[in-house]
Amino acid sequence: MADTEPHAVQVTKTSNGITTITIDRNHRRNAVDGPTAKKLADAFLAYERDPSQKVCVFYGANGNFCAGFDLHEVAKYGDVGETYKGPMVEENTVNGENLGPMGPSRMQVTKPVISAVSGYAVAGGLELSLLGDIRVAEEDAVFGVFCRRFGVPLIDGGTVRLQAIVGLGRALDMILTGRAVGAQEALQMGLANRVVPKGKALEEATKIASQLLAFPQACMNVDRTSCYYSAYNATSFQDALRNEFENGIKVITTESVKGAAKFSGGSGRHGVFEESKM
Repeated sequence: MADTEPHAVQVTKTSNGITTITIDRNHRRNAVDGPTAKKLADAFLAYERDPSQKVCVFYGANGNFCAGFDLHEVAKYGDVGETYKGPMVEENTVNGENLGPMGPSRMQVTKPVISAVSGYAVAGGLELSLLGDIRVAEEDAVFGVFCRRFGVPLIDGGTVRLQAIVGLGRALDMILTGRAVGAQEALQMGLANRVVPKGKALEEATKIASQLLAFPQACMNVDRTSCYYSAYNATSFQDALRNEFENGIKVITTESVKGAAKFSGGSGRHGVFEESKM
């Protein structure tokens, strides 16, 4: 079957290592259908596997991040056939990091992702925004479990990631009520990390990505990985500490000694962030 929306997901890469993945389905407020989910998953896998790409910016075009599942397609689910383009959910069991209904939702990406959120990031769109380590929200951004109204459950990591980010109490408030959470409240609860003027999320996220490129990459990523291990995989406090040390010690000789020598030579004194690439 011909691809009727070849530009639903757009990917750009810079020579210095920033990948930007953009959802562009303006007629559906960037809601995701089956083909779009597959394109998103493929885009994130390509980023993950490309050693030249260091940081990903995840964005929604035309003023909205993502309005979730394309419910126009989900409504056709009882008549699955060649015309159905919605998410295949009935037999889509979790098998490692296989394709989720929204695409890359089961991935644990090993390099930084920054979500640039404008407009609506709701239902499955909220779940996709949680793929980001950092969420930059525009001042009019709206987060919410809007699928509560229609009996559509969170099956793309929302009940897993949201509570790890904002805490169980706040997560349950959002999940049970489905209420809209604006940018400032999202900032207060830790769902948003930065709030910027309307139209500036992509710019700010790209600026942060550029800042991350300047740091020694192995050290930054090993600390990032240790955080996620502690949040999702550690069996105890001691297990988390063991993992942190065993992985962190590996970068001492490759990056830390060089960094200490630079500090000893006068770089980075008084908290000054300078070009620190090694």
